[in-house]
Amino acid sequence: MSDLRRTTTATEAHEGTAATATTGTETAGNAGARASGTVTTHCPYCALQCGTRLTRRDGRTAVEPTPFPVNRGGLCQKGWTAPALLDTPGRLTRPLVRGADGRLAPATWESALDTVAARLQEIRAAHGPDAVGVFGGGGLTNEKAYQLGKFARVALGTSQIDYNGRFCMSSAAAAGSAAFGLDRGLPFPVTDLGGADVILLAGANPAETMPPLMRHLTGAQLIVIDPRRTATAEGAALHLQPAPGTDLALALGLFHLAVVEGRTDQGYLNKRTTGFDAAWARAAAWWPERVERVTGVPVAEMREAVRLLAGAERAYVLTGRGAEQHSKGTDTVAAFINLALSLGLPGREGSGYGCLTGQGNGQGGREHGQKADQLPGYRMLTDPAARAHVAGVWGVDPDALPGPGRSAYELLDALGTGGGPRALLVFGSNPVVSAPHAARIADRLNSLDLLVVADFVPSETARTADVVLPVTQWAEEEGTMTNLEGRVLRRRRLLPPPGEARSDLEVLHGLAVRLGQPAHRFPAAPREVFEELRRASRGGPADYSGISWERLDAGEALHWPCPATAGDEAAHPGTPRLFLDAFAHPDGLARFAEVEHRDGAETPDAAFPLYATTGRVLAQYQSGAQTRRVPELAAAAPEAFVEVHPDTAARYGLADGDAAEVSSARGSTLARVRLVPSLRADTVFLPFHFAGAGRANLITSPALDPRSRMPEFKVCAVRIGPAPRPAPLAAPGTAEAVRP
Repeated sequence: MSDLRRTTTATEAHEGTAATATTGTETAGNAGARASGTVTTHCPYCALQCGTRLTRRDGRTAVEPTPFPVNRGGLCQKGWTAPALLDTPGRLTRPLVRGADGRLAPATWESALDTVAARLQEIRAAHGPDAVGVFGGGGLTNEKAYQLGKFARVALGTSQIDYNGRFCMSSAAAAGSAAFGLDRGLPFPVTDLGGADVILLAGANPAETMPPLMRHLTGAQLIVIDPRRTATAEGAALHLQPAPGTDLALALGLFHLAVVEGRTDQGYLNKRTTGFDAAWARAAAWWPERVERVTGVPVAEMREAVRLLAGAERAYVLTGRGAEQHSKGTDTVAAFINLALSLGLPGREGSGYGCLTGQGNGQGGREHGQKADQLPGYRMLTDPAARAHVAGVWGVDPDALPGPGRSAYELLDALGTGGGPRALLVFGSNPVVSAPHAARIADRLNSLDLLVVADFVPSETARTADVVLPVTQWAEEEGTMTNLEGRVLRRRRLLPPPGEARSDLEVLHGLAVRLGQPAHRFPAAPREVFEELRRASRGGPADYSGISWERLDAGEALHWPCPATAGDEAAHPGTPRLFLDAFAHPDGLARFAEVEHRDGAETPDAAFPLYATTGRVLAQYQSGAQTRRVPELAAAAPEAFVEVHPDTAARYGLADGDAAEVSSARGSTLARVRLVPSLRADTVFLPFHFAGAGRANLITSPALDPRSRMPEFKVCAVRIGPAPRPAPLAAPGTAEAVRP
């Protein structure tokens, strides 16, 4: 099928609480006949999972925020416009199968699933179970993430499963697990941030990426570390602007200053930590003047940052993608954790360290088994006891479970090669746009014998598939999500899906049965799957066994771990604040990390003299497959652009509004120039939400962190100049086919 896939395409608001947003006329499938009613649920976008109330009446859906603690009655522009997703033109409503003529054409569910199952069986019989791969997403519900991991390891017998969360928070997860013995994005409720005196944000821009969070930060002095003067940095008390890729040196320098200026909490260090001496031996060499030479951050600003943090009664250190998406991202986060530990912040009520997780179920999505090395409950796949427990719940032999497979980029990069998968099933992800070195990944996808994509819109990846399966989206399904503070939430269904769309759980059930699995092993009802997830997670680090839909529907705020209590499964109140008494290591102590700065995989040179860094903007989300289809969001961010300092633009013959070509060693992308005087002159910035020739990830580096396997999205060496041809900048609502 891959030879035909190359030549065809598929058939085809601001913060506030004063208004209610509605969708327009129904356009997708049988949507006009869909039910009316009201539900309380959560926004489909970021990991805040803001509380919303949806009302369906006369073929229109209205949204309003609820007084949920995380958003406190507010929504961002994306949340206000989320109902438009439910009726977006081009919604997938019937299965599509690529025929002998090379075109995707409508098919019945029975024939589509039969086709997929038959091809999977042929490929497995000829090449073994690892010839089939599975790629998941951090936006899938807990039930879907759980069932996808089980499907891969039991129904397919493959080790080749990972998910796009590897691209988001894997470095923070690795560093947090090493330091504290447990990884949860925020080990405290979001609302605790409202009482802070000082908050350091390293590589995070919540004013654009999760605006309602800013309601909790207004009372604190903010220290922002970012190469760009972002919307968050504009409101900060102090903005440290390091060269891209030098965050680790800066964190070492801040730790150094905390020690030599006598600002550490010695009692806390003695009682609650271990490994300080080895960590300090590394940081001792990073005196402030050396750090300034490497990072460009003035010594006076570093001293002020440490003074503010150390002098605060209540302080937090928070990291985001800017610190994490590097080939040394785990060490960078560990260095910021070292700083927090030296000041006695983690495990103290009113202070701490946390990671601002990005995707809607970025936390829950990494806990239940769709990551290459993990089983449900945040258990490790290499742990014999973990394998035995989960296999017992699944009713299979522990020895039959495959071991860890390739990480996300390594999985995608191996597709269609001699030792890599020859078939791939994609759920809730769009790697044609979101993966680094995107042109190569598009080639690898096109080389497959079988590509199956389950989605609710014709994403760029779906348009290259052999089989496209239309699935439900947020307001059309039941389930649970886990937000960045480890709070488990109920996603509630407002209306039935359009046309013939089915849930991902129904898809997995249908395929599993066709692959010879007993029907009861892969239930399609989300509540039934959640009950099994509870049993599988029991006793694990992320223990959900004491959480039930009844408790969630009754309005209880339940943060994991929430173990079931003998004789009364509803007795445990959950754990909103971790580590207050002890950290999760056997000795109860937090670990300092011995880390050393090193350059990124690429630094500027004569051929590529500038740094490029990537990120998000307010009006778009992730690969843009959803938000580029929302008219209001498309109007706010209509095309790919590149931020450039005016002096840099003049040096390379560019003016504001020009079409530019930005090139790295891997390829080129096209973008509209925006002049930004506050940007570093050695740096350009591109958002990664756009498709086609405007894909920022055509230039990004696939260099991987050795521990987290996170790609180095945040820095690569580039050159910039006028576009050599008319620039076909991707229109927000289009989904182009990708051709090798």
